[in-house]
Amino acid sequence: MLLKTSLNKFVFATCVASLLASCDKKNDLPEPEAKGNFQYVIVATPEGSTSEGADYLLQAGSLTEGSITTVGAGLEQDGFRYFAFHKNRAFSFLYGQGNPGAVTTYGLNEKGILQYLSNLQTETVQVFGTFGDELILIKCPRQGDANAGIYRVDAVNPQILSTSYIDVVQLAGNGERAHFSGVFQVDDKIYAPYFCIKGVAGQVFHSDYTDSTWVAVFSYPDMKLEKVIKDNRTSYIGFYFALRGLTQIDNGDVYAFSTATTGDAASGVVPSTKPSAAVRINKGTSEFDKSYFFNIQEKSGGYHLDRAFYLSGTKFLLTMHPDKTSTPIYGSNSLRFAVVDVEAMSFAWVTGLPEPDRLVHVSRLPCVADDGSSIAFGITVADEYPHVYTIDVASAKATKGLEVISGCITSIGKLTF
Repeated sequence: MLLKTSLNKFVFATCVASLLASCDKKNDLPEPEAKGNFQYVIVATPEGSTSEGADYLLQAGSLTEGSITTVGAGLEQDGFRYFAFHKNRAFSFLYGQGNPGAVTTYGLNEKGILQYLSNLQTETVQVFGTFGDELILIKCPRQGDANAGIYRVDAVNPQILSTSYIDVVQLAGNGERAHFSGVFQVDDKIYAPYFCIKGVAGQVFHSDYTDSTWVAVFSYPDMKLEKVIKDNRTSYIGFYFALRGLTQIDNGDVYAFSTATTGDAASGVVPSTKPSAAVRINKGTSEFDKSYFFNIQEKSGGYHLDRAFYLSGTKFLLTMHPDKTSTPIYGSNSLRFAVVDVEAMSFAWVTGLPEPDRLVHVSRLPCVADDGSSIAFGITVADEYPHVYTIDVASAKATKGLEVISGCITSIGKLTF
């Protein structure tokens, strides 16, 4: 199934009163050892918990050495949160299920110490991305109300700038609902890929339309739907809560990645017949290039795409998994990593990482170096504390680094001061 059971297990961790206050407990943070004017922010759960635990925000001057801990340190979050780094800020999004959410902002002070900056009450959103100085958030209704809310948020001085709505049943146009899998800036437009769901009791994330690709194009800043870009060579772009399905690269071309993993017919979900693949929208156009098709599944020897992380130039880091009938939304076990060049259609497995069957957890949000030469993931294996593994893009080789005494690492980012 698309929706993993872990989402259904999130507890009601907050109330409106707590949302109006800072979400962190004021743990003392020591003055960091800075090797420059930057610090890495490592989001980790306490020892004994994994991706469902309340996170702690920690910091370190290096990802390649040393050890940090959640014990008696860090800024504690109030329940399950997911993160973004934009405009030299760390944004913590509360997942409140049917309750209100929040966007809490952190930054470094003049000494390089992470501090709380602001808290903005919002709806609980399932999709978020960036556009210029803003965050773009989308609340996707699964049942009942057909209106998806789209929120523009000032990332520099956090406040909601505008709210607009789109009817997801009308957008799908096939009797199901459009459910967005990401939101991305492409030139001066917003591109929002989506998949279709039935949205009815007992079949919320079922669909009869798993062999099609859709990308909704919105004008900015008024967020008016301009067109839908379609293709039938792939399944949908991205998947639930992945938020990594589409990227405009340095040369202006846009690459979109289809996982083609949906579940099995026995569960009531019609499986896709398409392979995991990448398709392209050439610079200055708003249609898929029919001459380009990168069959990632074939190149990998039958693996299926999980997420795609842009590095630089024409290179991406892919996480891959072997099971067509499941999608490891939270980066669970069985994942393998690969570096691909989307222009050359080359594929190289990453070496130096733990064996896939040893993986317990992989961070949802890795940290890409400023020049795209490396990417760092938090990886947890059985019988060890989590470590940060840094993958060198040129050699496709990973090196084990910073130890984080915790349950797991969920996100890594970099801020300057």
